[in-house]
Amino acid sequence: MEKLMLNSIGSVFSDERGMGIKLDSQYIPALMNLEGFSHINVLWWFNKTDNTASRRRLIEKSPYKNSPEMLGAFATRSPERPNPIALSCSYLTYIDASEGIIGLAYIDAEDGSPVLDIKPYTPSLDRVEKPEVPEWCSNWPNCIEDSGDFDWSSVFNF
Repeated sequence: MEKLMLNSIGSVFSDERGMGIKLDSQYIPALMNLEGFSHINVLWWFNKTDNTASRRRLIEKSPYKNSPEMLGAFATRSPERPNPIALSCSYLTYIDASEGIIGLAYIDAEDGSPVLDIKPYTPSLDRVEKPEVPEWCSNWPNCIEDSGDFDWSSVFNF
């Protein structure tokens, strides 16, 4: 198996201003011209579940109500997967290029989670006009903007 080398570019933080990403100083120049994008795709590492057992877990009991009882790792957004890589689409609230800080309205990562990469969200490449999903999750919100008001407790078993 080919070995890959990944380097964190920064980490997720939460403070009095909200949530965000603090870049390591050598990556601050990569912020050039990010202004104007409303959203970014953030690739980050599920560092709390990076262990041999979690990486070997390919099938698990579903965390979702009304879904099949068992789901493969690739049919979930579970942190337990062969490579604990996460993808989150986040709304930008501010950019402080001098400090290397990207403010976010929200990200489903914990404080200190390593960030692997950031890409601007562009509808021509990231938006799917008519996505299809299985019946068991067809009542979930159709967009991130509606997700904040959605009763997620009706979806999860915890």
